[in-house]
Amino acid sequence: MSELARLLGDPQDAYPVIHLTGTNGKGSTARMLTCLLSARGLRVGTYTSPDLERVNERLALAGRPIDDHDLCEVLARVADAASVMEDSPTRFEILTAAAFSWFADEAVDAAVVEVGLGGRRDATNIVHGRVAVVTNVALDHAEVIGPSLADIATEKAGIVEPGSTLVLGETEPALASIFRSAGAAQVWERHREFGCEANRVAHGGRLLDLRTPGARYPEVYLPLHGVHQGDNAACALAAAEAFFGAPLDPGVVTEAMAEVTSPGRMEVVGRRPLCLLDGAHNPAGARAAGATLDEEFGAIRRRVVVMGLLQGRDPVEMLEALGVPPLGAVVACRPPSPRAMPPAEVAAAARRLGVAAEVVDDPVAALARARARARSEDLVLVTGSLYVVGAVRAGLRGRPHRP
Repeated sequence: MSELARLLGDPQDAYPVIHLTGTNGKGSTARMLTCLLSARGLRVGTYTSPDLERVNERLALAGRPIDDHDLCEVLARVADAASVMEDSPTRFEILTAAAFSWFADEAVDAAVVEVGLGGRRDATNIVHGRVAVVTNVALDHAEVIGPSLADIATEKAGIVEPGSTLVLGETEPALASIFRSAGAAQVWERHREFGCEANRVAHGGRLLDLRTPGARYPEVYLPLHGVHQGDNAACALAAAEAFFGAPLDPGVVTEAMAEVTSPGRMEVVGRRPLCLLDGAHNPAGARAAGATLDEEFGAIRRRVVVMGLLQGRDPVEMLEALGVPPLGAVVACRPPSPRAMPPAEVAAAARRLGVAAEVVDDPVAALARARARARSEDLVLVTGSLYVVGAVRAGLRGRPHRP
């Protein structure tokens, strides 16, 4: 990755970077940060992964995905550079290099860069982040960056640069100590230097009281579902303050947070029955989804879940994390990925838990079947993989899914 960037003129050094890692919440936090920096008048590039419907989503300027013409142009430039390399770069390395080059072309004032996997050995880790953000640490991709939580934390701590400010959302003491020793000039820890002090359900989202080292921001409306989004918002706001070296104007924070969207994360896409898309793909994410359903949609007693998982997941654990008793039925589907778990395994797990289940391979058809099974007062949840959520989201919009 360093060689590829060198051949492109090291574009990642042309602008300051906020670098994000964490097991869950990176995408939402990146979107909040983009809105906060943009509201201060900055031209912001954002690099995230994976995409839901189109690869263009990974590269964004001021929250808008790169268009096809610009994407083709920058990919061609990266391909020219890669052609003289002895080792061929991976798809993710190519997209990462394309993002960094495009941001330099567009003369961004700042880039918000989300890690693809882990941190230390991730392709994005050629940047020198002025601010590093860690949302949390949980067991995911343990076969690559594990096996233990301490191993995962050590990999994620690899994004911390000497002299940077680390905004640390993980609070478990043993894990936090790994990050504190990573070499940052300053470490801001959730519940100490910053945090979400009040987190209430509001119409269409949450009403938050947020605190940073420099200020307090009461009654900030965030149009996202889930109590966990309060912690993400606290991380994003602290990171913005660390980036600017000063608190933000409360009016800027209110304006920015009200504009945040997070497609595929507790996203409402239908009514009667209420239909939600949530890309929870690991047990921690499923527990957060289950808690959101209980708190914000608990009055709906019956749930029909469309679930597709990738290999390596435990379908029983995922279903239990969502909250099995309220489930009315499970429709198991196949994520559009070569790593897809056979949907029959998901259905079998549901039946072992005493939940009615059937298999419909195609995610869009599975949603149609779930809606047919649901009553108007029920809730339909599409979850288990961002591949499933992306396919369904594209299908609902009548678009081809182009991963």
